[in-house]
Amino acid sequence: MAAGLTVSAPVPHLAVLRPGTFTTVQDSGRRGWEHLGVPTGGAADTETLRLANLLAGNEQGVAALEVTVAGPVLEVVAPAVRVGIAGDCEVAVDTAGGMHHSASWRALLLRRGDRLRIGRVRDGLRCYLAFAGGLELAAVLGSRSTYVRGAIGPFGGRALTAGDRLPLVRDQPPPGSPARLDRPPAWWRGSGPIHVVLGPHQDRLTERGRRTLLDTEFTVSPRSDRTGLRLEGAPVERRGGEVDSSGCPPGAIQLPAGGQLIVLGPDRGTTGGYPVVATVISADLPRLGRLRPGQRVRFARVGIRAAERLRRESEQRFAALAQRVG
Repeated sequence: MAAGLTVSAPVPHLAVLRPGTFTTVQDSGRRGWEHLGVPTGGAADTETLRLANLLAGNEQGVAALEVTVAGPVLEVVAPAVRVGIAGDCEVAVDTAGGMHHSASWRALLLRRGDRLRIGRVRDGLRCYLAFAGGLELAAVLGSRSTYVRGAIGPFGGRALTAGDRLPLVRDQPPPGSPARLDRPPAWWRGSGPIHVVLGPHQDRLTERGRRTLLDTEFTVSPRSDRTGLRLEGAPVERRGGEVDSSGCPPGAIQLPAGGQLIVLGPDRGTTGGYPVVATVISADLPRLGRLRPGQRVRFARVGIRAAERLRRESEQRFAALAQRVG
């Protein structure tokens, strides 16, 4: 080597050997741009994102990988990294000593050359991989979330592909033993009805339509995605035509003329002209991100005060869990 020349160490990163079915970078969302038509986006299941970051030792909204259906194969190109895995998925690690299977709901310590293999998601639709310190990716409009339809976010706003590199903020894990949960929290597998408050266009429901909305089960359609869940089942009867375009929050339940409901997700359009007959309460929004095609869902009406109480209870139970894990 010529005198005076130095060779810089490679940037610590994770090499994407296989991207999985649909793996994107997501954080807690992109706020403040809806007036320009840019949705909040962020994790479809914010509770599981927060759990992954909790296991990794991060702040709860740090950008992580959102894995849908089946996950990626990642190779560690760094001295070591701690990864928090939340969600019920198949996990294996290739090391110099061979392949080792692991459970999810825990943090793993990986070293240079190890390969993390995330297989299928077994319960729910998604799992999340958070890395201690986070990913060294540039924020776009204040967030590292990927909005594929708008091509906004890391990697030009697309899902991961083979050959991508995920740069790490840290090249070593923080001190302390990796955290783990012996099992998912009991509330994570909640099977009761999704709570809703009736929406601004509830007057468009006929009495029969109101009964159908609140007294029957619907099936999640395979045509669902991060934009919204399409529900199949008995048509919900309505009166009148479309409405003037108005704002649409996450969880808004739209009722098109055909009577088949659409529950809007994080990548929804920020305005729309379908009547919004109800809205999923904030405490139950993460459950929408865990519903997979073919699952059955029903709604239960609550008032504003009950919705606020359920939100507080949701935060209290998460804080209690965070304290135990911490």
